[in-house]
Amino acid sequence: MIELVEYIAKALVDHPENVAVNQVEGEQSIILELKVDPEDMGKVIGKQGRIAKAIRTVVKAAAAKDGKRVVVEII
Repeated sequence: MIELVEYIAKALVDHPENVAVNQVEGEQSIILELKVDPEDMGKVIGKQGRIAKAIRTVVKAAAAKDGKRVVVEII
């Protein structure tokens, strides 16, 4: 999952070297924290959050395939 989020984020931003994904294990789910350069925040979120929603949808589908629950947070 980390590689998937990282790959998508790096394709969207101008500063791919500043993209970092951290995984936090919860009791019932996995939280992926996506950190990007402040200048690239708008590109990752998109207009009205459409790109962020699309990233979450793709990750959710991949996680469902493995029987897991994953939450993506953009920091």
